Amino acid sequence: MNTPVVIGISSIQQKGSYEELDEALTLMEKATQKAISDSGNPNIIDYIDQIQIPKGFWKYRDPGKWIAKRNGIKSAKTTVAKIGVLQQNLINTACKDIVDGKINASLILGGEARYKKIQALKENKVFVETELNTNPDYYVKADSDLQTQDERDELGLMAVGYYAILETAYRAQKNLSIQEHKEKISALYEIFSKIAKENPDGWLDKSLTASEIIKVSKSNPLQALPYNKFHCTTWNVNQASAMIICSENLANDLNIPLSKRVYPLASSESNHMIAPIQRPHLSKSYGLDLAVKFIKDVCRDNNIKPNLYELYSCFPIAVQMFSDSLGLSENQNKTVTGGMSFAGGPLNNYMIHSTVKMISKIRSDHSKIGLVTGVSGMMTKQALALWSKKPLIDFITKDVTKEAKLEEIPVQMSAEFEGIATIIGYTIFKDNNGELKAVIYSEDSKKKRKVLISNDKETLKSMGEEEWVGKNIKFKGKYLVS
Repeated sequence: MNTPVVIGISSIQQKGSYEELDEALTLMEKATQKAISDSGNPNIIDYIDQIQIPKGFWKYRDPGKWIAKRNGIKSAKTTVAKIGVLQQNLINTACKDIVDGKINASLILGGEARYKKIQALKENKVFVETELNTNPDYYVKADSDLQTQDERDELGLMAVGYYAILETAYRAQKNLSIQEHKEKISALYEIFSKIAKENPDGWLDKSLTASEIIKVSKSNPLQALPYNKFHCTTWNVNQASAMIICSENLANDLNIPLSKRVYPLASSESNHMIAPIQRPHLSKSYGLDLAVKFIKDVCRDNNIKPNLYELYSCFPIAVQMFSDSLGLSENQNKTVTGGMSFAGGPLNNYMIHSTVKMISKIRSDHSKIGLVTGVSGMMTKQALALWSKKPLIDFITKDVTKEAKLEEIPVQMSAEFEGIATIIGYTIFKDNNGELKAVIYSEDSKKKRKVLISNDKETLKSMGEEEWVGKNIKFKGKYLVS
């Protein structure tokens, strides 16, 4: 049987002084060793013929070959997936290759050591990374740009401003006041922080109340309205994770204990690339809805009922959009890790961490069926994966990108220099000079989109106190004038 099954998992986390911490490469090696040991049979290394790693902040060209050599893995082809590629895509690739008989086993892993880099600055040490200059066998990269040039000019490359704008559009769509919305997302993240505190692999040592998450403070500064630090992913961590997937036949041949085995049932992906400002609806994703529909159809047709959820949580808008599309209730637990703000969000590897945690939960309680979601880009791409202790169905996966492209046609950008427009989303944050600035997505009289900015103090104050989404304004050039 070429049924894919996870047989080995691991998570690594470190805190301490600079000298006590490992670089990302060593973290990933330790995660690999731990996953091999967790499988119950070290001979699995003789059958690993694929190593896949999502690119992180680190500069290594191909950590896979180095890790393979250090662990006696002799014949594996290596892949580095660049930022913008869904981590679930790596899991799907492994599962499909196993089903098709192309490989015996796949090692999927990743890690970050930004905490070590921060400690180097604090302790006045020189941060050193191993140089690896050989290339992997395969590079996987995303197509198209994540933003328009107008967006990059005003929001830069950091994700928080883009997600904050989507959040305000969502707030308006739900008819929530600014205060009601702050309370809602902070209450949601209060629950996440409590779960993270109980998670031995969680980064935060204490739980936070909703009021602590709402309040702007030295430890919780404004990032981009309505987000404070505690609403945002925590990526200055030293964390790594790994998982080994093989065929059921191989697991049987190696006498892998049944207690170790957890099965991927179904997965879906949307890889539709569309800049945030050009989305027909800022608070909705057709690709996400189509990917969710596929999973819900699989569940309905096979009487599968997920009862554990891990919703991707880089920012609250991601949790809310997945929750809405899945039809989850307000009181449904939406994380097993505690989320990226509190459990830790290593840049491009979190979905592997969350999947590892989900598999661990399912191992502990065989009645559980888990659903893990993932996001890439500016809420650009989405993925879902269904996991179970038993192979309830043959593994099935679907890429809904083509369908999403037909449904979600990019709105054209405006060429008007001045005129009247309607605000469809906005945020406020500090620019490079430390001055507050509003960035506004607007739609002009011809239903074309435009990025506007404002530095006016009274306008900024008003935007923070009352809803501006839906307001008609005047613009000249890139500036809001009234």
